[in-house]
Amino acid sequence: MRKFLPFLFLILSFELDAQSPQKLSASAIYEKIEKLNFLGSVLYLAAHPDDENTRLISYFSNEKHARTAYLSLTRGDGGQNLIGPQIREQLGLIRTQELLAARKIDGGRQFFSRANDFGYSKNPEETLKTWNKNEVLSDVVWVIRNFKPDVIINRFDHRTPGTTHGHHTASAILSVEAFEITKDQSIFPQQLEYTTTWQPERLFFNTSSWFFGSQEAFREATKDEKYLTFDTGVYFPLKGLSNPEIASLSRSQHQSQGFGSTGSRGSEMEYLELIKGSQPTSREDVFSGINTSWTRVEGGAQIGEILGDVQKNFDFTNPSASLPKLLKAYSLIQNLKDEHWKTIKTEEIKGIIQACAGLYLEAVSNSEFASPGDNIRLHLEAINRSTANVTLKSIVLNPQNRVEETATLLPNNEDWKKFFDYKIPLNAAYTSPYWLNKEGTVGMYRVDDPKLIGKPETPHTSTVTFNIDINGTSISFKKEIVYKYNDNVSGENYENFEIIPPVSIGFADDVILFPNQESKNIRIKVTAEKDNTRGILKLDAPSEWQISPKSEAVNLPQKGSSITYTFKVIPPSSQNEIWIQPEFETSEETYKDEVITINYPHIPKQTLVVPAKLKLAKIDIQKRGENIAYIAGAGDVVPESLRQIGYHVSVLSPATINADALAKYDAVVTGVRAYNVLEELRYKNKELMKYVENGGTLVSQYNKDRGITVDQIGPFPFKLSYDRVTEEDAEINFIDPDSPVLNTPNKITKKDFDGWVQERGLYFPNTWDENYDTVLSMHDKNEEAMQGSLLIAKYGKGYYVYTGLSFFRQFPAGVAGSYRLFANLLSLGK
Repeated sequence: MRKFLPFLFLILSFELDAQSPQKLSASAIYEKIEKLNFLGSVLYLAAHPDDENTRLISYFSNEKHARTAYLSLTRGDGGQNLIGPQIREQLGLIRTQELLAARKIDGGRQFFSRANDFGYSKNPEETLKTWNKNEVLSDVVWVIRNFKPDVIINRFDHRTPGTTHGHHTASAILSVEAFEITKDQSIFPQQLEYTTTWQPERLFFNTSSWFFGSQEAFREATKDEKYLTFDTGVYFPLKGLSNPEIASLSRSQHQSQGFGSTGSRGSEMEYLELIKGSQPTSREDVFSGINTSWTRVEGGAQIGEILGDVQKNFDFTNPSASLPKLLKAYSLIQNLKDEHWKTIKTEEIKGIIQACAGLYLEAVSNSEFASPGDNIRLHLEAINRSTANVTLKSIVLNPQNRVEETATLLPNNEDWKKFFDYKIPLNAAYTSPYWLNKEGTVGMYRVDDPKLIGKPETPHTSTVTFNIDINGTSISFKKEIVYKYNDNVSGENYENFEIIPPVSIGFADDVILFPNQESKNIRIKVTAEKDNTRGILKLDAPSEWQISPKSEAVNLPQKGSSITYTFKVIPPSSQNEIWIQPEFETSEETYKDEVITINYPHIPKQTLVVPAKLKLAKIDIQKRGENIAYIAGAGDVVPESLRQIGYHVSVLSPATINADALAKYDAVVTGVRAYNVLEELRYKNKELMKYVENGGTLVSQYNKDRGITVDQIGPFPFKLSYDRVTEEDAEINFIDPDSPVLNTPNKITKKDFDGWVQERGLYFPNTWDENYDTVLSMHDKNEEAMQGSLLIAKYGKGYYVYTGLSFFRQFPAGVAGSYRLFANLLSLGK
């Protein structure tokens, strides 16, 4: 636990536990009052998690007190994962939660579009074609019409296609186009059933010297009045932190990308270029010339006067002294004609009133999971820790809208607790990520409910509303039902309360490969999510695949219990690939889904409900050598994949590496980005080279040049670059058709590159020593051929291989050709 102690202040101050009830200090209440008195909004817009400028988001939220949000068009599904094996959709879920954790620190809100991060794109034309430009544009317009920002800030420049990731430029292009059309009722008119049109006041590009090539050119350009310049390095005494320190804490939540950041103090200048809209009256304030006071809305002047007095006379030792005026302002806000600001400010002031009254409200389930139709036990708690006259009039259990009259006075510091039985509706939807519920396309997630578009998470419908009377003013507080438990080490813990299927069916593997005619076993784990789970587990496949038995009777008497069943599979004689899905038949229904949990300490536990499926692939593959040593890098499933085709794989700790110990292995493989994340390789790489020199084969998977731990990875120098081939179907040419890599023991043809997913490879070397041989040539459309995807060198008695080919993506997808080629690499010299 010692390593968590430095973050205690962070946890208490920023409430990273998403499920725990807010417990605001007096200074935090005051900051919310400041925000209550500011009626202005700013939207930051970019393509991915980690693209956002956390300094600006924190500055606008904490210094200007503006409603601030980040619209990330994608959830980062196409990137790499430095903390675990999850890729694609599950990685997108992790990065979604990392963004939400970041926003809890810097004070912003988070939005997304339906765009799927399909991997690196070299130009916006490709991006917008794959995404479906019109649909993503509609999502951007939808978010703008709902959030109604006065100011939009683009992270990237819409005028420089081809100079950065295509997703980056595309995000700016869409933002510029959306700025012009959000006010037009004839464009995406179906949205107006749920929202209204809107015209932002200004659109900026968040520029920097990086975009100009030199500091001198940048200084000269920013003299123009269309550039705003202001210092974001401010210090917040109420927080005890500078704005850059908050920004670094926010940035450090992107742990799956390795973006830990050290805070700084002092001046931090930011630069914005006006792209569209009105010229600010001050070059230091994006809101200058925009009314951001309560007089902005009809009927707001009196509210502003009352709340101005609350802010001026706030008593940090007795926040409840502000309750009378806050309650008066609350009542006046309910009469506002402007529905947008009425809704926003009602929620803001309710939170402040609750905090000033020391009003603690909580609804806790006795179970972490439940299924439709289940009965659970709810523990409700309410306590008033002020001298205000507070009455709990009633509670409402949702979604049933079941009202329980209570009419209970809540005297100062006297805890009210009560248990209620709660039935989950039979038609309740599973609380799985809404964008993963239906099959989408390569570029777009499918979301059928338009009201969900833009939301970071699936809204929880299992809630309890506490209807409270405070000094004669009635206010309703809605609380999500949560699950709470005590751990003997970490103490009180909160988790989401989830609705899931009554049974989970999951394969032990994602892919099973058959390199020969030998049978293999399929393992299926059946987990009961409720008591007395009975049914028949079936597994069907085409006739050329022999599976036995055809079914198994399942009887799981207790919730949480599980049994793993084994089915024997004999593959066909010829190469063949199929997907199979299990079925669990009960007397009422047939279930086909698996419940997956993702649990990392820096984000809330995540639950997915996804169709269970398994790929079976009979492949024509030969190999030489048996024993492989694997040095894990940033996280992949390469060891498990190599075991699938018959290798014995030992995962080694870098500390144990020495040439003599490695001599017993036929080949050694380093995991993706191993030289970026393993500091020990700084000292052990010489031992790896000695192993090669003595006759071993070493295969190094891709690394990034930035943050590499050694001066030279291989036995001879090469220079890593950002070169990559992003088109997964890019044509492959053989530079040296006679190379053993293409002939021994498997004859590699261009068909072995069919069916690759997401990309061919990434971060290829672009220069290399003459001792390296190149084997493959490839390129994206309209680009020059690249030969750095695979470098082979004879060194001493052994072979060294460096490859940027994305085997780590192909193996989990069961791409047969990738296994055949990798087996040839491991067989070098055998």
